[in-house]
Amino acid sequence: MLATTILALETALASSVTITIDVLAMANHVCRAEGCPPAFDVRLTGPGAHLFRPFLAFPEARHEAAELFVIPAQGFSKADDYVERLGRPDVVAAQGIVAEAIEGGAQVASSCTGTLLLAGTGALDNRRATTAWWLAPTVQELFPAVLLDTTELVTTDGPFTTAGAAMAQMDLMVGLVARHAGAEIAEGCARRMLLDERRSQIPYMAVGLLAASSESVERAVAWARPRLGQGIGVSDIAAATAQSPRTFSRRVTEATGLSPIQFLQQLRVEEAIKLIETTALPFEEIACRVGYADPSTLRGLIRRGGGLGPRELRARARSRRARERLPLTRGIAS
Repeated sequence: MLATTILALETALASSVTITIDVLAMANHVCRAEGCPPAFDVRLTGPGAHLFRPFLAFPEARHEAAELFVIPAQGFSKADDYVERLGRPDVVAAQGIVAEAIEGGAQVASSCTGTLLLAGTGALDNRRATTAWWLAPTVQELFPAVLLDTTELVTTDGPFTTAGAAMAQMDLMVGLVARHAGAEIAEGCARRMLLDERRSQIPYMAVGLLAASSESVERAVAWARPRLGQGIGVSDIAAATAQSPRTFSRRVTEATGLSPIQFLQQLRVEEAIKLIETTALPFEEIACRVGYADPSTLRGLIRRGGGLGPRELRARARSRRARERLPLTRGIAS
């Protein structure tokens, strides 16, 4: 089992912490149902850990060193208070715990204001990261060395994975399950937890997140993404990353569970969904930008992933942005 530690301050956002616990518990349940041993050995740490232990549906782990360290949203309130809040003793102590985990070689995942806490350790300097869009000015002001991109829902750079607003913790955790327990277990979690709105993201999260487990596949993703509109093929990616087609195929399948063709296909779908949700570009132009001359082919692939078409995805993104804007207009932030 993967030694997994969840950090919680006393002010941690309850929904974000319990989502983390619930997805890991469901992943272990799905593993058992599939005849496999549980994938995650989970313990809580931090000054607020005692508040969330009653939510554990399994015996708490006793490991000291974490292999996976998760920082959910930590419930910091009011943007004007972030500087002062990050300097309080509980946050400083928590950053020490995080720094120790990083030094021990743990992979670290955070979302929303949890990324503020992580950035405060200096670990995200000169690394790509994302957070809630309304936190972007704060992150950029306090941590200018972080390469912030809030158009991304989930971003991985080396051992660090970051996600957007507090409810993106669900996407983050399902993606981590995909990386560490396999895409099939992640799909099982999504089905059992009725995550219909997120199911279409599972395949491309498997590519984006699982690629981080293989340096050569990660390089392939980095090379291919900006060239999707150039009609590149699997052989082009293999050659660009100095791999034979057979070696590339084996490494892609080992890292992501996908064939090379599915790998490239999902990269294109991922980029298309990103453009649909963050731009007003016509769908025909989006299809062209990701390498499809026939928009209907791309439309079919997107629908096959989660049942939603481009119009529904764009409408859902607008609705989500409107909901996320509500806390800011009320002067409350997670």
